[in-house]
Amino acid sequence: MESIMEGKVWKFGDNISTDLMMPGFSRGRGLERAKFCMYSNRPGWSDQVKKGDIVVGGKNFGCGSSRAAAINLQLLGISAVVAESIGRIFFRNSINIGLPTIIAPGVTAFVEEGERLRIDLERGELTNLITGKKLRFDPMPPDSPPMQILRAGGILRMLEEEYKPKEKLTFVTSE
Repeated sequence: MESIMEGKVWKFGDNISTDLMMPGFSRGRGLERAKFCMYSNRPGWSDQVKKGDIVVGGKNFGCGSSRAAAINLQLLGISAVVAESIGRIFFRNSINIGLPTIIAPGVTAFVEEGERLRIDLERGELTNLITGKKLRFDPMPPDSPPMQILRAGGILRMLEEEYKPKEKLTFVTSE
């Protein structure tokens, strides 16, 4: 994972639930399911998203059920989620799959849809590339578990790396 990313902003309001990101009527797996992400409040949105784009949300982004809805955003190519506040389960699910998710009070007034945003995870800084203005957020400490998970590309990759054999194993059999 890169600590600096840039992308086009897609802006959503308050109380965007996991049900909107992963509606119950969506079927299939992978991109087949992800095409229904945000369908109920923005039909066709998934066809407009490009790799590297950034979702900006209002208060309580990712509220609702414990659906692993962040995977749909990631499958569509979203590089990060930045919101005024974020539901705890959504935050944890996002980090676990390696999707940077940032709490940045004031972000909805800071950037408009369609503008370009730069995120510096290590410095805790957002830069609106259209206006040149900067907004600070509390960065995750570099040695914190969430940042370690993000750097590894998700919890599964982190665990695979941690537990893979350090040397080749050889087995001895007696005859």
